[in-house]
Amino acid sequence: MKTRASVAALVGVSLMMATPGNAAVQEAVDACIDRLRAEGGPDAKAGTVLSSEFSEAGTLVMLKDRGGKIWRCIGYSDGTVGELSPVDAAAENGDGPQETDTSAGRPVAGPPIEITERLNFAPGTSGAIAEFSLKSGEAMNYLLNAREGQFLNVRLETESPSLYYMIYVPDGGILYESAQTGNDYRGQLYETGDHRIEVFYNGEPGTRGKGKLAITIE
Repeated sequence: MKTRASVAALVGVSLMMATPGNAAVQEAVDACIDRLRAEGGPDAKAGTVLSSEFSEAGTLVMLKDRGGKIWRCIGYSDGTVGELSPVDAAAENGDGPQETDTSAGRPVAGPPIEITERLNFAPGTSGAIAEFSLKSGEAMNYLLNAREGQFLNVRLETESPSLYYMIYVPDGGILYESAQTGNDYRGQLYETGDHRIEVFYNGEPGTRGKGKLAITIE
């Protein structure tokens, strides 16, 4: 199985969806990450692996770059890629906007939705509670201005197993992802500026992911 430093820049939110052939799936995922980083432009230097679905014909890997664009990739166990394309490619062909249902690889109508909100703490406080309700494929971004040396605390409170969050530092790099380490984060910041906390729901179509983020700065 490959190991590489670039994995820290484009990390997986969903683990392998098939138990057999995990090594083969990982090879395909790694190949898709490398291809996206090489061909996807500046936003593809960081992002998220949304899902991977194994088959004998090839592994379907869904990726989301730093700019929010969703990519569809077919990778193989020998480390090669057969296809890499944005999921809205049909719109460019006059077929109307499409999004991909990453849980099953099926196109569904409508573009992905991302909302951005700036968090401002009330006077005399050092924290805030952000509540949200997201459809599958939706993301909520919270911007928080913080200084180097401060401690950031984030807790995701939800009953949904398909809600995740990621913390991005001002230069766009990934500071933390809950899918890998858990719903609680505490750490000292090393940059000054807007830190972005992205909450993403990857549940079944037609369902909602509800929860809240408890955020404090010390």
